[in-house]
Amino acid sequence: MTVLEDRIEMADADAKAMNLDEWFERLERMPVPEGFRVEIVGGNVYMTPQRDTHWVIIRRIVRALEDKFGMDVLVFSDVRIDFPGEANGFCPDVAMLDEAAKKDDTGHWRHQDVKFIAEVISKGTAANDYGPKKTAYATAEVPVYLVADPYQGKCHLYSRPKEDEYTSELTVVFGADVDLTNTPLGLTLKTDAFPRD
Repeated sequence: MTVLEDRIEMADADAKAMNLDEWFERLERMPVPEGFRVEIVGGNVYMTPQRDTHWVIIRRIVRALEDKFGMDVLVFSDVRIDFPGEANGFCPDVAMLDEAAKKDDTGHWRHQDVKFIAEVISKGTAANDYGPKKTAYATAEVPVYLVADPYQGKCHLYSRPKEDEYTSELTVVFGADVDLTNTPLGLTLKTDAFPRD
């Protein structure tokens, strides 16, 4: 074994031994540039820039939730929630929790209390939103998962989680309404003002 192989093996062992709290502690001490968000997906750290388009869509989704449920609704953006799977510390673009949700012993919101997740696609991490994050959300039984994709100009609505997948999928082009009336949200989401990239 070479010195390089030995160091790589030691780094891999250290990474596997660290829990998500330790990872995020280290990340908080790093000089992450302003306007970037950091999350851990499957044990890999991703840092993505927030763009105007991204924020406009997030804000419109949050506004729709507040209009429906009031200003005291438990809705967050870029707040860490740990999801099932190996080292999944996600910071969803929008997460709405049950009104009775409580933080766990470590001070984090529990994935069991999440009623709705929305992710707005960034080019560099789109594969996560359509892949491992979607699987983790289904495994966690998040009832409704919405992907807003400004590159495609479409929203993808996933519902009815079963095991590690969603059994219902609906695609809506920007400009049309996303019908969420038959979900726990009970609302219609307007997308006519969602910008495209």
